[in-house]
Amino acid sequence: MTAPALPDNRGRWGADDELGTLNLIDDAARARAAEQVQVGKSVSLALPVEPASMLGGPFAPPSPPSPPVQQALLYTGTPPMGMSEVLIVTPHHPALTHLDAFAHMPVDGTVYPGRPVTDAVRAGGVLFSSTTAFAEGIVTRGILLDLASNGPLPAAHPITSADLNTAEEHAGVKVLPGDAVVVRSGWGFSWDAQAQAPGMTVDAVSWMHDRGVSLYAGDVSDSFPPSDPQMPMPMHMVGLARLGMPLIDSVATDDLATTCDELGRHAFLLSVAPPRLHGLTGVPVNPQAIF
Repeated sequence: MTAPALPDNRGRWGADDELGTLNLIDDAARARAAEQVQVGKSVSLALPVEPASMLGGPFAPPSPPSPPVQQALLYTGTPPMGMSEVLIVTPHHPALTHLDAFAHMPVDGTVYPGRPVTDAVRAGGVLFSSTTAFAEGIVTRGILLDLASNGPLPAAHPITSADLNTAEEHAGVKVLPGDAVVVRSGWGFSWDAQAQAPGMTVDAVSWMHDRGVSLYAGDVSDSFPPSDPQMPMPMHMVGLARLGMPLIDSVATDDLATTCDELGRHAFLLSVAPPRLHGLTGVPVNPQAIF
């Protein structure tokens, strides 16, 4: 039996397109987002990060085994002034909330929308499908799809379209083209994770494609180790690389879920304003949900 074709947007908006599904965020989508701001409450979706010291030795402060942010801090002068002289940020670290650019994941030797990876990425930087595309920021309606309203999903749970449909019904609002979805599984990054986290399936990614999701953010993405060896990273290999759907990985969702429950609604204005750092494969970001 032949497997169903994977959803694909390559070529949909032209051979030189670098926005992908962000093309779906039109004036109507932004106006729909603005209508969600009624009480002025805002919630950050970013994980807190404590920078680790780059200094070593017995008197250096302790740090996690693989810190997402390291700094060399000077505190000197008259009067003393604090200066972060060196800052090393690992954009794709699972303990850092970050926005993936399309160049992050090539498939079939190409990056979205079909540009050969050898033309898009060079030793000196990314020339195409990079974070440059996010320089204007992203504003659209966000919808929380809470898969953990009755408790965290089971370990290694394969998230399907049925799960997303159930969460959408619970939210009481339909995902429309141009909307962003924020998915809560009840899991999140942990240095001591022992069990395999849930993960998205191709079926779930196809649901997002059918609904016209412009941006994905969640506390869960692809499962590791992969639940399906034939398609080990559906969100990255299909969502990012074929659909051109930007991904915000490692999102904090608990405060958002609490606020949605308190206000009795799961839709909000989602503002994503990354630093204007061009030519990268990913960039740290602090998404804001505004109600």
